[in-house]
Amino acid sequence: MIRLFKHYVPHATMLLGLVDMLCLLLAGELAWLLRAWQIGIDPGATWARWPQLLTFAVALQIALVAVGAYSAASFRSLRFAAARLAVAVSIGVIALSLIFFFIPALSFWRSNLLYAMAIAVLLLVAVRAALGRALGGDTFKRRVVVLGAGARGARVAALSRVPGVNFIVAGIVAMGEAGPVADGAVQREEIANLASYVTDLGAVEVVLAIEERRNALPVGDLLRVKTTGVQVVDLSSFLERETGRIDLQSVNPSFLIFSDGFASGEILSSTFKRAFDIAASLLLLLLTLPVILAAAVLIKLESKGPALYCQRRVGLYGEEFDIIKLRSMRIDAEVGGRAVWAAEDDPRVTRVGRFIRRVRIDELPQTWTVLKGEMSFVGPRPERPQFVSDLETHLPYYAERHMVKPGITGWAQINYPYGASIEDARNKLEYDLYYAKNYSPFLDLLILLQTLRVVLWPEGVR
Repeated sequence: MIRLFKHYVPHATMLLGLVDMLCLLLAGELAWLLRAWQIGIDPGATWARWPQLLTFAVALQIALVAVGAYSAASFRSLRFAAARLAVAVSIGVIALSLIFFFIPALSFWRSNLLYAMAIAVLLLVAVRAALGRALGGDTFKRRVVVLGAGARGARVAALSRVPGVNFIVAGIVAMGEAGPVADGAVQREEIANLASYVTDLGAVEVVLAIEERRNALPVGDLLRVKTTGVQVVDLSSFLERETGRIDLQSVNPSFLIFSDGFASGEILSSTFKRAFDIAASLLLLLLTLPVILAAAVLIKLESKGPALYCQRRVGLYGEEFDIIKLRSMRIDAEVGGRAVWAAEDDPRVTRVGRFIRRVRIDELPQTWTVLKGEMSFVGPRPERPQFVSDLETHLPYYAERHMVKPGITGWAQINYPYGASIEDARNKLEYDLYYAKNYSPFLDLLILLQTLRVVLWPEGVR
């Protein structure tokens, strides 16, 4: 993987993105040449059209990212990829129309844009038909050797069998574990030279997954492996990179303390984030006010009670604050004010409420909370105080998620469906900790773009 602004991007995804960019630039140029030939004019030099070509290509590339066109499923299914491409192109047309309206100098002719879109779709589908299986296959996957054949080593082996992962387990070495060992493991005593064994397997990385590291760390073996040019990584770092979350089963306090990251409080990062929140919340409030008012009227027509409601949540440094949402449940949803987890097909949700939840309209009033500075657009979702006190007793490191300002959308929201249990909270916490540790403006931008995918294809909405 390539670490881009603290976030890991698979080599196959990066390569496909670069090929797509070239295809989009080519589509724009071919469309211009075709239209110039049709009307009999001199097309001119390509360099003179670079602003228009780049605008076209970048807008569509951003739309591809937003709809999830670079997810693992896109490499495995041409039908899935084609559907995402169609949606991306539609969104791209809307975005380009707005850009061309405000900056006419960047615009193509309408007929030229139509040709460019058609050629782009054909080229992007052809690329995925030709390269999809190769990029999603074993060619670009890293070969790793796992040191440790107990439960930890077995976890790595099981993860390698999940569709869409970016590595292959080339071998597992048992390091004297007392209990059962993973299938296919080779005892360390049977290997004369571990460094030669690793290189002979073509591995580029060794994952340290020993059950008990105290007084059992094979320093000599690891040193020789490292000096051959093979990367050595501990299990927690490996799982963080491969899954996009902090694994609570393997992580320990020293890993979080001494590893890099947790830079959200840096002056430059926090200033940039706050400036974006202010500008975006003002713009979004102005643009969505008619939608909020229309939804409020429908809520009032369907059921008695206020259209908006306030709810206490736990925010930055554990401080409580009130969020404002459009009411999507009956006014008697929580008898006596007792907090209750939402359930699938929750009968307390009204018909209008079910719709506004599905398209996330109920969250729009929270932009006022963002403007006030109590929330951000991107961050861990704030929980209710009653839930927080319970979750902190069951989940380690839960309090650490409050070291980052909560958000309307977040890394957990785009990677994990809605959950209403301790186990769901545990999974979301792993994503929240990853976000807190690897925060960057780039990751915020990626989350904001990917939120569109969640809105278009809502999974697990309750």
